[in-house]
Amino acid sequence: MLRARTAALPALALASKAVPRVGQLVVAIGNPFGFEATVSAGVVSAHGRVLRGGDGRLIEGVIQHTAPLNPGNSGGPLVDSHGGVVGINTAIIAAAQGIGFAIPANTAEWVLSEVLTHGRVRRAYLGIAGRTRRIDRRLVRALELPLESGLEVIAREPNTPASESDLRIGDIVIAAGLQAIASVDALHRFLSRFVIGETLALQVLRRTQRLMIEIRPVEMPRR
Repeated sequence: MLRARTAALPALALASKAVPRVGQLVVAIGNPFGFEATVSAGVVSAHGRVLRGGDGRLIEGVIQHTAPLNPGNSGGPLVDSHGGVVGINTAIIAAAQGIGFAIPANTAEWVLSEVLTHGRVRRAYLGIAGRTRRIDRRLVRALELPLESGLEVIAREPNTPASESDLRIGDIVIAAGLQAIASVDALHRFLSRFVIGETLALQVLRRTQRLMIEIRPVEMPRR
């Protein structure tokens, strides 16, 4: 976090309420290869892209754009024609041209609020390892399941919410709260915005039974 011992500094506003339009002009600002305050222009190619972070988690709602990015642009703003920050530049595809990615402003705003409130981004944690598991269609029809796949629990870490609950190895998680769960990514996506400390109701398929298991997620431990 950057702190400045002064006040009334000029700052760009986060344009977090509006989704940038495809074709909209955007400008990337950064320090590529050490060249300070470099700007490059492009257009929004798409929004709602999904990237996988270094920890394996999905980053959703990512903005794809054509403004040239190079090492040193990461962390710099992507602004619209009115000077509002629509995203934070974060990645490129090295072998491609004109394919850059920015974290949307609303995600950056949420991360900022977490850092200011807690000093870090907190994520809910259950303590399970899982894999996507197809469910027999006859069972899907008989139990009126929301999807034809779920998250099979293949391991529980000791001294975690999962190990202290009735969740068992072999159970298939099919919903968290009101959200259907079809994969590990779907559960990560749900937990990324879940309020830590609140009770979560998991819908679980155990052999041929549909069960409800309550579990209280904790903050993900820092490795």
